[in-house]
Amino acid sequence: MSVVVAVDAGTTGVRAFAVDERGAPVGWSYREFPQHFPQPGWVEHDADDIWAAVQATLAELRAALDRPIAAVGITNQRETAVVWDRRTGRPRHRAIVWQDRRTAERCHSLRDAGHLPLVRQTTGLVLDPYFSASKLAWMLEHGGVEADDDLAFGTVDSWVLWNLTGGAVHATDPSNASRTLLYDIRAQKWSPELCDLFGVPMSSLPEVRPSSGRFGTTDDGIPVSGIAGDQQAALFGQACFTPGMTKNTYGTGSFVVMNVGPECPPPVEGLLTSVAWTLASGETAYALEGAIFVTGAAVQWLRDGLGMIHSADEIEALARTVDDTEGVYLVPAFTGLGSPWWDPYARGAVVGLTRGTGRAHLARAVLEAMAFQTRDVVEAMCAASSHDVAELRADGGASGNDLMLQLQADQLQVPVARPKVQETTALGAAYLAGLAEGVWSSTDEVAAHWSLDARFDPRASKAGADAKHAGWRRAVDKSRNWAT
Repeated sequence: MSVVVAVDAGTTGVRAFAVDERGAPVGWSYREFPQHFPQPGWVEHDADDIWAAVQATLAELRAALDRPIAAVGITNQRETAVVWDRRTGRPRHRAIVWQDRRTAERCHSLRDAGHLPLVRQTTGLVLDPYFSASKLAWMLEHGGVEADDDLAFGTVDSWVLWNLTGGAVHATDPSNASRTLLYDIRAQKWSPELCDLFGVPMSSLPEVRPSSGRFGTTDDGIPVSGIAGDQQAALFGQACFTPGMTKNTYGTGSFVVMNVGPECPPPVEGLLTSVAWTLASGETAYALEGAIFVTGAAVQWLRDGLGMIHSADEIEALARTVDDTEGVYLVPAFTGLGSPWWDPYARGAVVGLTRGTGRAHLARAVLEAMAFQTRDVVEAMCAASSHDVAELRADGGASGNDLMLQLQADQLQVPVARPKVQETTALGAAYLAGLAEGVWSSTDEVAAHWSLDARFDPRASKAGADAKHAGWRRAVDKSRNWAT
């Protein structure tokens, strides 16, 4: 029996992850790589370090496997910009990471110049240094990168693909292309107008191919047949194939992503629109996405900033020692508020404190904040898409917290489902690759392999949930526009 391997090139490390024909994990390997912070607000990676981690994890995984590999899929941190030389294969500059903020002034000036409507309508995104285009423009203008015929640009998937195929293939997929600020998500092609706006030579861009389909082969003949950005890959790994199906990855922050079907929706205030994936048949799914900046990071703050807990997994037991927060709300706007507010001037707030407030109330307020923020995003998505969410599929590290998922179900008034396989990002990349190579015959077969670990049905009344959420919204109002 063969396996499918996913290369998950994340922000701090690379994981190689193998699954069998039932979608069950059969092995994995992980390597971290260095982070570089040359100035405050600047974050860089050495692309060679990423490739070395890919090589090491694949070698270790293959040595442990006792069966052939049918296909390799790639998933990745999305907006990080990599440039290299087609002739030598060497990076021309350190990769500028999605977290990097050095181009904030450039994006602000483009907004002031009136370019935001074009960007919103063409890409579904906003003018923000988060995305790739302004990073590439900075490298061309300030980083000593020459715009010659040998210049190759890509997100991390393109760099990994280039190296896996020995420099034979310079390509990406629509899910990654749609996070660059250079891709027309309706026409599904690079936008000459946006490339001109950012000063990006179109000759440097990768070919855009379907997310599921053979891109090339490794030097020993293994097909590389699936690519998707991490959040879209997680949506695929969660088998969210029907419009309205939604997942949330609860990590340091959270990413709520809804499949909205084959028609690209108009831009929605407070939300991002991306291509979720394109299959070999040409079938495309679009997605609405909401980025929540701080969820699990608030637990880390309780641990490291306040010293209230010694480890993150203590928070659930502590929060369970009280029945409710007794009116305490914590708004974790430590770096502003993300979707659906997009308020960079919001700041963290704790409201409703009394003399009786203790550690447990704050701990429970942190968990409730995760649920409230997700509800805000889901409600915005439902209003924008005309799709109701019948169930939220949860993954990510914080999804192991049963109390938080119960609070989430209560707030949404729909079930929350946690799958047995939590590595949904790698699983999605593996499924895309395996579909292309016939390991799985259809998305229906992939969906049949999704298996439930735990399901949380609403216990609170709608009236009770709404009353708590109304208090949350009052607290959010207090936190907004705080910084000047």
